[in-house]
Amino acid sequence: MIDYLMKTIKDKLEERISAAMAAVSGQGGCTALVKPATDPKFGDYQANGVMALAKQLKTNPRKLAEQVVEKLDLSDICEELEIAGPGFINLRLKPDFLAGRLLGINADSNRLGVEQAATPRTVVVDFSGPNIAKQMHVGHLRSTIIGDCICRTLEFLGHNVIRQNHIGDWGTQFGMLCANYDRKLRQTSATGAAMRADAPLADQEAFYREAKSLYDSNAQFRKEARAAVVGLHRGDGVWTRYWEIIRKSSIDHCQELYDRLGIILRAQDVRGESEYNNDLAAVVKDLEKSGFAKESEGAVCVFPEGFKNKEGEPLPLIVQKSDGAYLYATTDLAAIRYRVGQLKADRIIYVTDARQSLHFEMVFAVARMASWAKDSTKLIHVTFGSVLGENGKPLKTREGENVKLKDLLDEAVERAKAVVEQKNPELPPEKKAEIAQAVGIGAVKYADYSNNRTSDYIFSFDKMLAMDGNTAPYMQYAYARIKSIERKGQINIEKELAKVKQLNLTEPAELDLAKQLIRYGEAIESAVADYRPNYLTTYLYELAQKFSGFYTDCPVLAAEPDKRPTRLLLCRLTELTIKHGLSELLGIKVVEQM
Repeated sequence: MIDYLMKTIKDKLEERISAAMAAVSGQGGCTALVKPATDPKFGDYQANGVMALAKQLKTNPRKLAEQVVEKLDLSDICEELEIAGPGFINLRLKPDFLAGRLLGINADSNRLGVEQAATPRTVVVDFSGPNIAKQMHVGHLRSTIIGDCICRTLEFLGHNVIRQNHIGDWGTQFGMLCANYDRKLRQTSATGAAMRADAPLADQEAFYREAKSLYDSNAQFRKEARAAVVGLHRGDGVWTRYWEIIRKSSIDHCQELYDRLGIILRAQDVRGESEYNNDLAAVVKDLEKSGFAKESEGAVCVFPEGFKNKEGEPLPLIVQKSDGAYLYATTDLAAIRYRVGQLKADRIIYVTDARQSLHFEMVFAVARMASWAKDSTKLIHVTFGSVLGENGKPLKTREGENVKLKDLLDEAVERAKAVVEQKNPELPPEKKAEIAQAVGIGAVKYADYSNNRTSDYIFSFDKMLAMDGNTAPYMQYAYARIKSIERKGQINIEKELAKVKQLNLTEPAELDLAKQLIRYGEAIESAVADYRPNYLTTYLYELAQKFSGFYTDCPVLAAEPDKRPTRLLLCRLTELTIKHGLSELLGIKVVEQM
Protein backbone atom coordinates (compact mmCIF):
# COMPACT_ATOMS: atom_id res chain seq x y z
CA MET A 1 0.00 0.00 0.00
CA ILE A 2 3.01 2.29 -0.34
CA ASP A 3 1.23 4.35 -3.04
CA TYR A 4 -1.05 5.80 -0.36
CA LEU A 5 1.86 7.57 1.25
CA MET A 6 3.87 10.78 1.07
CA LYS A 7 7.53 11.55 1.75
CA THR A 8 8.51 12.09 5.37
CA ILE A 9 11.93 12.75 6.91
CA LYS A 10 12.22 9.01 7.52
CA ASP A 11 11.51 8.41 3.82
CA LYS A 12 14.15 10.95 2.80
CA LEU A 13 16.74 9.25 5.01
CA GLU A 14 15.67 5.85 3.66
CA GLU A 15 16.09 7.06 0.08
CA ARG A 16 19.59 8.50 0.55
CA ILE A 17 20.98 5.63 2.63
CA SER A 18 19.52 3.02 0.26
CA ALA A 19 21.18 4.82 -2.65
CA ALA A 20 24.54 4.79 -0.83
CA MET A 21 24.15 1.06 -0.09
CA ALA A 22 23.45 0.40 -3.78
CA ALA A 23 26.47 2.46 -4.86
CA VAL A 24 28.81 0.62 -2.48
CA SER A 25 27.50 -2.89 -3.18
CA GLY A 26 26.57 -2.60 -6.85
CA GLN A 27 23.28 -4.28 -5.92
CA GLY A 28 19.82 -3.01 -6.90
CA GLY A 29 16.85 -2.93 -4.55
CA CYS A 30 18.81 -2.09 -1.39
CA THR A 31 16.67 -1.14 1.61
CA ALA A 32 18.08 0.94 4.45
CA LEU A 33 15.30 -0.01 6.92
CA VAL A 34 15.26 3.35 8.70
CA LYS A 35 13.32 3.27 11.98
CA PRO A 36 12.91 5.78 14.81
CA ALA A 37 15.51 5.02 17.47
CA THR A 38 14.12 3.12 20.46
CA ASP A 39 16.47 4.92 22.86
CA PRO A 40 17.26 8.66 22.40
CA LYS A 41 20.83 8.14 23.57
CA PHE A 42 21.50 6.33 20.28
CA GLY A 43 20.07 9.18 18.21
CA ASP A 44 16.77 9.94 16.52
CA TYR A 45 16.74 7.30 13.78
CA GLN A 46 18.59 4.09 13.07
CA ALA A 47 19.31 2.41 9.71
CA ASN A 48 19.28 -1.38 10.11
CA GLY A 49 19.49 -2.61 6.52
CA VAL A 50 23.27 -3.03 6.23
CA MET A 51 23.30 -6.37 8.07
CA ALA A 52 20.94 -8.01 5.58
CA LEU A 53 22.95 -6.64 2.67
CA ALA A 54 26.21 -7.87 4.24
CA LYS A 55 24.74 -11.33 4.64
CA GLN A 56 23.72 -11.31 0.99
CA LEU A 57 27.22 -10.20 -0.05
CA LYS A 58 28.89 -12.53 2.47
CA THR A 59 30.96 -9.71 3.89
CA ASN A 60 31.62 -8.09 7.26
CA PRO A 61 28.57 -5.92 8.14
CA ARG A 62 30.45 -3.34 10.18
CA LYS A 63 33.02 -2.83 7.44
CA LEU A 64 30.18 -2.50 4.92
CA ALA A 65 28.49 0.06 7.17
CA GLU A 66 31.73 2.08 7.26
CA GLN A 67 31.84 2.05 3.43
CA VAL A 68 28.20 3.17 3.25
CA VAL A 69 28.78 6.02 5.71
CA GLU A 70 31.85 7.14 3.76
CA LYS A 71 29.72 7.31 0.61
CA LEU A 72 26.81 9.01 2.34
CA ASP A 73 26.22 12.76 2.61
CA LEU A 74 23.56 13.67 5.18
CA SER A 75 25.31 16.83 6.37
CA ASP A 76 22.23 18.96 5.66
CA ILE A 77 20.06 16.78 7.95
CA CYS A 78 22.17 14.93 10.52
CA GLU A 79 25.07 15.32 12.89
CA GLU A 80 28.09 13.08 12.31
CA LEU A 81 26.89 9.53 11.69
CA GLU A 82 27.71 6.77 14.17
CA ILE A 83 28.12 3.06 13.55
CA ALA A 84 27.01 0.81 16.39
CA GLY A 85 27.18 -2.92 17.01
CA PRO A 86 27.47 -5.15 13.97
CA GLY A 87 26.50 -2.42 11.49
CA PHE A 88 23.66 -0.20 12.73
CA ILE A 89 23.92 3.40 11.53
CA ASN A 90 22.73 5.89 14.17
CA LEU A 91 21.32 9.21 12.95
CA ARG A 92 20.86 12.36 15.01
CA LEU A 93 19.02 15.36 13.51
CA LYS A 94 20.75 18.75 13.53
CA PRO A 95 19.11 21.59 15.49
CA ASP A 96 19.44 23.80 12.40
CA PHE A 97 17.59 21.20 10.31
CA LEU A 98 14.87 20.96 12.98
CA ALA A 99 14.55 24.75 13.04
CA GLY A 100 14.16 24.89 9.28
CA ARG A 101 11.47 22.20 9.33
CA LEU A 102 9.55 23.97 12.09
CA LEU A 103 9.61 27.25 10.18
CA GLY A 104 8.41 25.41 7.08
CA ILE A 105 5.55 23.79 9.01
CA ASN A 106 4.59 27.17 10.47
CA ALA A 107 4.40 28.62 6.96
CA ASP A 108 2.22 25.66 5.88
CA SER A 109 -0.33 25.72 8.70
CA ASN A 110 -3.07 24.00 6.67
CA ARG A 111 -1.02 20.86 5.97
CA LEU A 112 1.57 21.13 8.77
CA GLY A 113 4.33 20.09 6.39
CA VAL A 114 2.62 16.83 5.41
CA GLU A 115 2.92 16.19 1.68
CA GLN A 116 0.09 14.70 -0.36
CA ALA A 117 0.40 11.29 -1.99
CA ALA A 118 2.42 11.27 -5.20
CA THR A 119 -0.22 9.11 -6.92
CA PRO A 120 -3.79 9.90 -5.79
CA ARG A 121 -6.18 6.95 -5.87
CA THR A 122 -9.94 6.55 -6.03
CA VAL A 123 -10.85 4.74 -2.82
CA VAL A 124 -14.32 3.44 -1.95
CA VAL A 125 -14.82 2.96 1.79
CA ASP A 126 -17.78 0.79 2.82
CA PHE A 127 -18.58 1.44 6.49
CA SER A 128 -21.28 1.81 9.17
CA GLY A 129 -24.03 -0.30 7.48
CA PRO A 130 -26.81 0.01 10.10
CA ASN A 131 -30.00 -2.05 10.11
CA ILE A 132 -33.22 -0.55 8.76
CA ALA A 133 -36.10 -0.11 11.25
CA LYS A 134 -33.76 -0.72 14.20
CA GLN A 135 -31.92 1.78 16.35
CA MET A 136 -28.16 1.92 15.96
CA HIS A 137 -26.44 0.15 18.84
CA VAL A 138 -22.92 -0.20 20.24
CA GLY A 139 -22.16 -2.86 17.62
CA HIS A 140 -22.28 -0.15 14.95
CA LEU A 141 -19.85 2.16 16.74
CA ARG A 142 -16.52 0.75 15.58
CA SER A 143 -17.31 0.40 11.88
CA THR A 144 -18.77 3.91 11.84
CA ILE A 145 -15.92 5.78 13.52
CA ILE A 146 -13.01 3.70 12.16
CA GLY A 147 -14.42 4.04 8.65
CA ASP A 148 -14.80 7.79 9.10
CA CYS A 149 -11.18 8.13 10.28
CA ILE A 150 -9.93 6.13 7.26
CA CYS A 151 -11.88 8.42 4.92
CA ARG A 152 -10.68 11.62 6.59
CA THR A 153 -7.03 10.53 6.57
CA LEU A 154 -7.01 9.36 2.96
CA GLU A 155 -8.72 12.60 1.87
CA PHE A 156 -6.10 14.63 3.72
CA LEU A 157 -3.44 12.79 1.73
CA GLY A 158 -5.14 13.85 -1.51
CA HIS A 159 -7.02 10.68 -2.49
CA ASN A 160 -10.50 10.71 -4.04
CA VAL A 161 -12.56 9.03 -1.33
CA ILE A 162 -16.08 7.78 -2.02
CA ARG A 163 -18.07 6.88 1.09
CA GLN A 164 -20.59 4.03 0.80
CA ASN A 165 -23.10 3.26 3.55
CA HIS A 166 -24.24 -0.22 2.50
CA ILE A 167 -27.48 -0.63 4.45
CA GLY A 168 -29.72 -3.70 4.56
CA ASP A 169 -32.84 -2.20 2.98
CA TRP A 170 -34.22 -5.11 0.94
CA GLY A 171 -35.30 -8.71 1.33
CA THR A 172 -37.90 -10.79 3.15
CA GLN A 173 -37.83 -8.68 6.33
CA PHE A 174 -39.20 -5.72 4.39
CA GLY A 175 -42.35 -7.59 3.52
CA MET A 176 -42.81 -8.04 7.27
CA LEU A 177 -42.17 -4.35 7.99
CA CYS A 178 -44.34 -3.07 5.15
CA ALA A 179 -47.19 -5.39 6.16
CA ASN A 180 -47.02 -4.10 9.73
CA TYR A 181 -47.00 -0.51 8.49
CA ASP A 182 -50.08 -1.23 6.36
CA ARG A 183 -51.76 -2.89 9.35
CA LYS A 184 -51.21 0.19 11.53
CA LEU A 185 -52.54 2.48 8.81
CA ARG A 186 -55.72 0.41 8.57
CA GLN A 187 -56.15 0.38 12.35
CA THR A 188 -55.84 4.17 12.53
CA SER A 189 -58.06 4.69 9.50
CA ALA A 190 -60.79 2.61 11.17
CA THR A 191 -60.91 5.12 14.05
CA GLY A 192 -61.23 8.04 11.64
CA ALA A 193 -58.08 9.66 12.99
CA ALA A 194 -55.44 11.38 10.85
CA MET A 195 -51.84 10.22 11.15
CA ARG A 196 -48.45 11.43 9.98
CA ALA A 197 -46.77 9.05 7.55
CA ASP A 198 -43.89 8.34 9.95
CA ALA A 199 -46.01 8.08 13.11
CA PRO A 200 -45.95 4.24 13.25
CA LEU A 201 -42.13 4.47 13.27
CA ALA A 202 -41.79 6.83 16.23
CA ASP A 203 -40.34 3.92 18.20
CA GLN A 204 -38.55 1.97 15.50
CA GLU A 205 -37.38 -0.77 17.81
CA ALA A 206 -40.93 -1.46 19.07
CA PHE A 207 -42.24 -1.36 15.48
CA TYR A 208 -39.67 -3.94 14.37
CA ARG A 209 -40.28 -6.24 17.36
CA GLU A 210 -44.02 -6.08 16.80
CA ALA A 211 -43.64 -6.99 13.13
CA LYS A 212 -41.30 -9.90 13.96
CA SER A 213 -43.61 -11.22 16.66
CA LEU A 214 -46.62 -11.11 14.33
CA TYR A 215 -44.65 -12.81 11.57
CA ASP A 216 -43.62 -15.63 13.90
CA SER A 217 -47.03 -16.17 15.49
CA ASN A 218 -49.76 -15.09 13.08
CA ALA A 219 -50.34 -17.12 9.90
CA GLN A 220 -52.53 -14.43 8.30
CA PHE A 221 -49.87 -11.77 8.91
CA ARG A 222 -47.21 -14.07 7.41
CA LYS A 223 -49.38 -14.37 4.30
CA GLU A 224 -49.71 -10.57 4.11
CA ALA A 225 -45.95 -10.14 4.56
CA ARG A 226 -45.18 -12.54 1.72
CA ALA A 227 -47.65 -10.72 -0.51
CA ALA A 228 -45.87 -7.47 0.37
CA VAL A 229 -42.52 -8.98 -0.69
CA VAL A 230 -44.02 -9.95 -4.04
CA GLY A 231 -45.47 -6.46 -4.40
CA LEU A 232 -42.11 -4.87 -3.62
CA HIS A 233 -40.35 -7.03 -6.19
CA ARG A 234 -42.98 -6.05 -8.77
CA GLY A 235 -42.58 -2.38 -7.88
CA ASP A 236 -46.22 -1.93 -6.83
CA GLY A 237 -46.81 1.69 -5.87
CA VAL A 238 -48.36 1.17 -2.45
CA TRP A 239 -45.68 -1.21 -1.16
CA THR A 240 -42.89 0.88 -2.66
CA ARG A 241 -44.28 3.95 -0.89
CA TYR A 242 -44.39 2.14 2.46
CA TRP A 243 -40.83 0.90 1.89
CA GLU A 244 -39.63 4.45 1.15
CA ILE A 245 -41.23 5.80 4.34
CA ILE A 246 -39.70 3.08 6.54
CA ARG A 247 -36.31 3.47 4.87
CA LYS A 248 -36.26 7.27 5.17
CA SER A 249 -37.26 7.18 8.82
CA SER A 250 -34.37 4.83 9.60
CA ILE A 251 -31.85 6.84 7.62
CA ASP A 252 -32.97 10.05 9.35
CA HIS A 253 -32.46 8.37 12.74
CA CYS A 254 -28.95 7.31 11.73
CA GLN A 255 -28.14 10.77 10.40
CA GLU A 256 -28.89 12.32 13.79
CA LEU A 257 -26.31 10.02 15.37
CA TYR A 258 -23.77 10.59 12.57
CA ASP A 259 -24.07 14.34 13.09
CA ARG A 260 -23.73 13.97 16.83
CA LEU A 261 -20.65 11.75 16.46
CA GLY A 262 -19.08 14.10 13.90
CA ILE A 263 -19.18 11.42 11.19
CA ILE A 264 -19.02 12.60 7.58
CA LEU A 265 -21.81 10.45 6.11
CA ARG A 266 -24.74 11.95 4.23
CA ALA A 267 -27.91 10.66 2.58
CA GLN A 268 -26.14 10.66 -0.80
CA ASP A 269 -23.57 8.20 0.60
CA VAL A 270 -26.27 5.61 1.31
CA ARG A 271 -26.31 2.84 -1.26
CA GLY A 272 -28.13 -0.12 0.16
CA GLU A 273 -28.94 -3.63 -1.01
CA SER A 274 -32.01 -2.31 -2.86
CA GLU A 275 -29.73 -0.43 -5.29
CA TYR A 276 -28.34 -3.73 -6.55
CA ASN A 277 -31.62 -5.65 -6.71
CA ASN A 278 -31.91 -5.41 -10.49
CA ASP A 279 -28.30 -6.57 -10.96
CA LEU A 280 -28.45 -9.81 -8.99
CA ALA A 281 -29.88 -12.04 -11.73
CA ALA A 282 -27.16 -10.80 -14.10
CA VAL A 283 -24.45 -11.54 -11.52
CA VAL A 284 -25.60 -15.16 -11.25
CA LYS A 285 -26.12 -15.53 -15.00
CA ASP A 286 -22.65 -14.18 -15.79
CA LEU A 287 -21.04 -16.53 -13.25
CA GLU A 288 -22.91 -19.48 -14.80
CA LYS A 289 -22.05 -18.40 -18.33
CA SER A 290 -18.34 -18.16 -17.50
CA GLY A 291 -18.43 -21.63 -15.95
CA PHE A 292 -17.53 -20.44 -12.45
CA ALA A 293 -20.97 -21.12 -10.94
CA LYS A 294 -22.74 -24.45 -10.93
CA GLU A 295 -25.75 -26.05 -9.30
CA SER A 296 -25.18 -27.87 -6.01
CA GLU A 297 -28.11 -29.38 -4.11
CA GLY A 298 -30.50 -27.04 -5.92
CA ALA A 299 -28.50 -23.87 -5.14
CA VAL A 300 -26.16 -21.96 -7.46
CA CYS A 301 -22.64 -21.95 -6.00
CA VAL A 302 -19.11 -20.87 -6.81
CA PHE A 303 -16.21 -22.88 -5.40
CA PRO A 304 -13.22 -20.50 -5.23
CA GLU A 305 -9.87 -22.25 -5.02
CA GLY A 306 -8.25 -22.66 -1.62
CA PHE A 307 -11.39 -22.72 0.55
CA LYS A 308 -12.25 -25.96 2.34
CA ASN A 309 -14.73 -27.00 5.02
CA LYS A 310 -13.83 -28.99 8.14
CA GLU A 311 -14.01 -32.22 6.18
CA GLY A 312 -11.53 -30.89 3.61
CA GLU A 313 -14.17 -30.56 0.89
CA PRO A 314 -14.45 -27.49 -1.38
CA LEU A 315 -16.36 -24.70 0.36
CA PRO A 316 -19.13 -23.07 -1.68
CA LEU A 317 -20.03 -19.41 -1.94
CA ILE A 318 -23.78 -19.60 -2.51
CA VAL A 319 -25.05 -16.89 -4.86
CA GLN A 320 -28.63 -18.15 -5.29
CA LYS A 321 -30.62 -20.43 -2.99
CA SER A 322 -32.70 -23.34 -4.22
CA ASP A 323 -35.88 -21.23 -3.82
CA GLY A 324 -34.43 -18.57 -6.14
CA ALA A 325 -33.53 -16.09 -3.39
CA TYR A 326 -30.27 -14.17 -3.53
CA LEU A 327 -27.85 -13.74 -0.63
CA TYR A 328 -25.46 -11.18 0.86
CA ALA A 329 -22.70 -12.63 -1.31
CA THR A 330 -24.67 -11.88 -4.48
CA THR A 331 -25.25 -8.29 -3.41
CA ASP A 332 -21.60 -7.84 -2.43
CA LEU A 333 -20.47 -9.11 -5.83
CA ALA A 334 -22.88 -6.73 -7.56
CA ALA A 335 -21.48 -3.91 -5.40
CA ILE A 336 -17.90 -4.72 -6.46
CA ARG A 337 -18.96 -4.65 -10.14
CA TYR A 338 -20.56 -1.25 -9.61
CA ARG A 339 -17.69 0.21 -7.60
CA VAL A 340 -15.02 -0.87 -10.07
CA GLY A 341 -17.06 -0.36 -13.24
CA GLN A 342 -18.97 2.82 -12.40
CA LEU A 343 -17.06 4.50 -9.58
CA LYS A 344 -13.66 3.52 -11.07
CA ALA A 345 -12.34 2.41 -7.69
CA ASP A 346 -8.64 1.58 -7.38
CA ARG A 347 -9.24 0.42 -3.79
CA ILE A 348 -12.34 -0.84 -2.01
CA ILE A 349 -12.12 -0.94 1.79
CA TYR A 350 -14.72 -2.80 3.85
CA VAL A 351 -14.84 -1.93 7.55
CA THR A 352 -16.65 -4.74 9.41
CA ASP A 353 -16.04 -6.98 12.39
CA ALA A 354 -13.66 -9.91 12.13
CA ARG A 355 -16.46 -12.49 12.06
CA GLN A 356 -17.09 -11.62 8.41
CA SER A 357 -13.52 -12.36 7.34
CA LEU A 358 -14.24 -15.65 5.56
CA HIS A 359 -17.23 -14.18 3.76
CA PHE A 360 -15.18 -11.33 2.30
CA GLU A 361 -12.19 -13.53 1.47
CA MET A 362 -14.50 -15.70 -0.65
CA VAL A 363 -16.34 -12.76 -2.21
CA PHE A 364 -13.01 -11.14 -3.15
CA ALA A 365 -11.77 -14.43 -4.64
CA VAL A 366 -14.92 -14.82 -6.78
CA ALA A 367 -14.77 -11.18 -7.90
CA ARG A 368 -11.22 -11.79 -9.15
CA MET A 369 -12.19 -15.09 -10.83
CA ALA A 370 -14.89 -13.22 -12.74
CA SER A 371 -12.51 -10.30 -13.51
CA TRP A 372 -14.92 -7.84 -11.90
CA ALA A 373 -11.97 -6.74 -9.78
CA LYS A 374 -8.86 -6.09 -11.86
CA ASP A 375 -5.42 -7.30 -10.84
CA SER A 376 -4.58 -3.70 -9.92
CA THR A 377 -7.73 -3.27 -7.81
CA LYS A 378 -7.08 -3.71 -4.10
CA LEU A 379 -9.92 -5.30 -2.11
CA ILE A 380 -9.27 -4.75 1.58
CA HIS A 381 -11.16 -6.00 4.62
CA VAL A 382 -10.42 -3.85 7.67
CA THR A 383 -11.54 -5.87 10.68
CA PHE A 384 -12.06 -4.96 14.30
CA GLY A 385 -12.76 -6.62 17.64
CA SER A 386 -15.74 -6.29 19.97
CA VAL A 387 -16.67 -3.70 22.58
CA LEU A 388 -16.85 -5.53 25.91
CA GLY A 389 -18.47 -4.74 29.22
CA GLU A 390 -16.64 -4.74 32.56
CA ASN A 391 -17.39 -8.48 32.78
CA GLY A 392 -15.30 -9.13 29.67
CA LYS A 393 -18.36 -10.11 27.61
CA PRO A 394 -19.99 -8.16 24.73
CA LEU A 395 -21.46 -4.91 26.08
CA LYS A 396 -25.18 -5.43 26.83
CA THR A 397 -27.92 -3.86 28.93
CA ARG A 398 -29.05 -5.57 32.15
CA GLU A 399 -31.87 -7.07 30.10
CA GLY A 400 -29.30 -8.66 27.79
CA GLU A 401 -29.98 -6.39 24.82
CA ASN A 402 -27.47 -4.44 22.75
CA VAL A 403 -26.77 -1.01 24.26
CA LYS A 404 -28.36 1.66 22.07
CA LEU A 405 -25.81 4.08 20.66
CA LYS A 406 -27.98 7.08 21.55
CA ASP A 407 -28.18 5.95 25.18
CA LEU A 408 -24.42 5.38 25.29
CA LEU A 409 -23.71 8.90 24.01
CA ASP A 410 -26.29 10.46 26.34
CA GLU A 411 -24.62 8.87 29.35
CA ALA A 412 -21.15 9.90 28.16
CA VAL A 413 -22.26 13.54 27.89
CA GLU A 414 -23.93 13.45 31.32
CA ARG A 415 -20.80 12.04 32.93
CA ALA A 416 -18.63 14.59 31.11
CA LYS A 417 -20.89 17.35 32.43
CA ALA A 418 -20.11 16.23 35.98
CA VAL A 419 -16.37 16.40 35.21
CA VAL A 420 -16.73 19.94 33.81
CA GLU A 421 -18.74 21.01 36.89
CA GLN A 422 -15.97 19.72 39.13
CA LYS A 423 -13.06 21.23 37.15
CA ASN A 424 -14.54 24.59 36.15
CA PRO A 425 -17.76 25.38 38.11
CA GLU A 426 -17.66 29.11 37.35
CA LEU A 427 -18.27 28.65 33.59
CA PRO A 428 -21.68 29.75 32.24
CA PRO A 429 -24.21 26.90 31.75
CA GLU A 430 -24.19 27.08 27.94
CA LYS A 431 -20.38 26.83 27.90
CA LYS A 432 -20.50 23.84 30.26
CA ALA A 433 -23.01 22.12 27.98
CA GLU A 434 -20.84 22.77 24.91
CA ILE A 435 -17.71 21.39 26.62
CA ALA A 436 -19.62 18.36 27.97
CA GLN A 437 -20.78 17.46 24.46
CA ALA A 438 -17.26 17.74 23.04
CA VAL A 439 -15.64 15.84 25.92
CA GLY A 440 -18.30 13.14 26.26
CA ILE A 441 -18.56 12.27 22.57
CA GLY A 442 -14.81 12.70 22.12
CA ALA A 443 -14.09 10.35 25.02
CA VAL A 444 -16.15 7.53 23.48
CA LYS A 445 -14.49 7.93 20.08
CA TYR A 446 -10.94 8.40 21.35
CA ALA A 447 -11.15 5.36 23.64
CA ASP A 448 -12.07 3.25 20.62
CA TYR A 449 -9.38 4.76 18.39
CA SER A 450 -6.65 4.39 21.00
CA ASN A 451 -7.12 0.61 21.16
CA ASN A 452 -5.67 -1.65 18.50
CA ARG A 453 -8.64 -2.07 16.15
CA THR A 454 -8.16 -5.85 15.82
CA SER A 455 -8.47 -6.36 19.58
CA ASP A 456 -11.52 -6.44 21.82
CA TYR A 457 -11.57 -3.69 24.45
CA ILE A 458 -13.42 -3.11 27.70
CA PHE A 459 -15.72 -0.09 27.69
CA SER A 460 -15.20 2.01 30.84
CA PHE A 461 -16.60 5.52 31.27
CA ASP A 462 -14.26 6.12 34.23
CA LYS A 463 -11.15 5.36 32.16
CA MET A 464 -12.20 7.18 29.00
CA LEU A 465 -13.21 10.34 30.91
CA ALA A 466 -10.03 10.44 33.01
CA MET A 467 -8.07 13.70 32.84
CA ASP A 468 -4.76 11.83 32.74
CA GLY A 469 -3.50 9.07 30.48
CA ASN A 470 -4.16 8.56 26.79
CA THR A 471 -7.72 9.91 26.75
CA ALA A 472 -9.70 12.54 24.86
CA PRO A 473 -10.11 14.77 27.95
CA TYR A 474 -6.33 14.77 28.47
CA MET A 475 -5.77 15.71 24.83
CA GLN A 476 -8.50 18.34 24.86
CA TYR A 477 -7.06 19.79 28.06
CA ALA A 478 -3.58 19.94 26.49
CA TYR A 479 -5.05 21.99 23.64
CA ALA A 480 -7.00 24.23 26.03
CA ARG A 481 -3.86 24.82 28.10
CA ILE A 482 -1.98 26.18 25.08
CA LYS A 483 -4.91 28.47 24.24
CA SER A 484 -4.80 29.71 27.84
CA ILE A 485 -1.17 30.79 27.34
CA GLU A 486 -2.32 33.05 24.51
CA ARG A 487 -5.17 34.46 26.62
CA LYS A 488 -2.92 34.99 29.64
CA GLY A 489 -0.28 36.77 27.58
CA GLN A 490 -2.93 38.73 25.64
CA ILE A 491 -0.99 38.05 22.48
CA ASN A 492 -1.81 37.44 18.85
CA ILE A 493 0.51 34.48 18.39
CA GLU A 494 0.25 34.43 14.58
CA LYS A 495 1.09 38.13 14.35
CA GLU A 496 4.00 37.80 16.77
CA LEU A 497 5.47 34.91 14.77
CA ALA A 498 4.84 36.36 11.31
CA LYS A 499 8.35 37.82 10.92
CA VAL A 500 10.34 35.11 12.69
CA LYS A 501 13.06 33.82 10.34
CA GLN A 502 15.28 31.84 12.70
CA LEU A 503 14.89 29.79 15.85
CA ASN A 504 17.05 29.16 18.90
CA LEU A 505 16.70 25.46 19.82
CA THR A 506 19.09 24.57 22.61
CA GLU A 507 17.19 23.19 25.61
CA PRO A 508 16.61 19.39 25.67
CA ALA A 509 12.83 19.88 26.16
CA GLU A 510 12.71 22.21 23.15
CA LEU A 511 14.56 19.70 20.98
CA ASP A 512 12.37 16.80 22.16
CA LEU A 513 9.19 18.69 21.30
CA ALA A 514 10.59 19.86 17.97
CA LYS A 515 11.48 16.29 16.95
CA GLN A 516 7.98 15.08 17.83
CA LEU A 517 6.33 17.88 15.86
CA ILE A 518 8.18 17.13 12.64
CA ARG A 519 7.12 13.45 12.84
CA TYR A 520 3.42 14.14 12.34
CA GLY A 521 3.63 12.93 8.75
CA GLU A 522 5.25 9.68 9.91
CA ALA A 523 2.39 9.07 12.34
CA ILE A 524 -0.15 9.60 9.57
CA GLU A 525 1.87 7.31 7.29
CA SER A 526 1.83 4.55 9.92
CA ALA A 527 -1.89 5.01 10.63
CA VAL A 528 -2.92 4.83 6.97
CA ALA A 529 -0.55 2.04 5.97
CA ASP A 530 -2.51 -0.50 8.02
CA TYR A 531 -5.67 1.49 8.79
CA ARG A 532 -4.86 1.77 12.51
CA PRO A 533 -6.01 5.01 14.18
CA ASN A 534 -4.21 4.01 17.40
CA TYR A 535 -0.89 4.97 15.76
CA LEU A 536 -2.26 8.48 15.43
CA THR A 537 -3.61 8.66 19.00
CA THR A 538 -0.29 7.35 20.34
CA TYR A 539 1.56 10.11 18.45
CA LEU A 540 -0.80 12.82 19.74
CA TYR A 541 -0.53 11.57 23.32
CA GLU A 542 3.28 11.56 23.13
CA LEU A 543 3.16 15.06 21.65
CA ALA A 544 1.01 16.28 24.56
CA GLN A 545 3.40 14.66 27.04
CA LYS A 546 6.44 16.27 25.43
CA PHE A 547 4.66 19.61 25.45
CA SER A 548 3.94 19.17 29.16
CA GLY A 549 7.66 18.57 29.81
CA PHE A 550 8.58 21.57 27.68
CA TYR A 551 6.05 23.82 29.45
CA THR A 552 7.42 22.76 32.85
CA ASP A 553 11.09 23.31 31.93
CA CYS A 554 10.88 26.26 29.53
CA PRO A 555 9.06 29.51 30.46
CA VAL A 556 7.21 30.91 27.46
CA LEU A 557 5.73 34.33 28.22
CA ALA A 558 8.58 35.16 30.62
CA ALA A 559 11.28 33.86 28.28
CA GLU A 560 14.29 35.97 27.30
CA PRO A 561 13.79 37.91 24.04
CA ASP A 562 16.09 35.55 22.11
CA LYS A 563 14.06 32.50 23.29
CA ARG A 564 10.46 33.77 23.29
CA PRO A 565 9.80 33.43 19.51
CA THR A 566 11.12 29.86 19.47
CA ARG A 567 8.95 28.86 22.42
CA LEU A 568 5.88 30.62 21.09
CA LEU A 569 6.34 28.81 17.78
CA LEU A 570 6.62 25.45 19.56
CA CYS A 571 3.37 26.28 21.39
CA ARG A 572 1.61 27.27 18.18
CA LEU A 573 2.67 24.18 16.24
CA THR A 574 1.68 21.89 19.10
CA GLU A 575 -1.71 23.59 19.23
CA LEU A 576 -2.22 23.27 15.46
CA THR A 577 -1.09 19.63 15.37
CA ILE A 578 -3.32 18.52 18.24
CA LYS A 579 -6.27 20.39 16.74
CA HIS A 580 -5.67 18.92 13.28
CA GLY A 581 -5.19 15.38 14.56
CA LEU A 582 -8.27 15.48 16.77
CA SER A 583 -10.66 17.58 14.68
CA GLU A 584 -9.69 16.84 11.09
CA LEU A 585 -8.49 13.22 11.22
CA LEU A 586 -10.33 11.73 14.22
CA GLY A 587 -13.43 13.92 14.09
CA ILE A 588 -13.16 14.95 17.77
CA LYS A 589 -13.92 18.55 18.75
CA VAL A 590 -11.40 20.65 20.64
CA VAL A 591 -12.37 23.24 23.24
CA GLU A 592 -10.55 26.38 24.32
CA GLN A 593 -11.55 26.00 27.98
CA MET A 594 -12.05 22.94 30.19
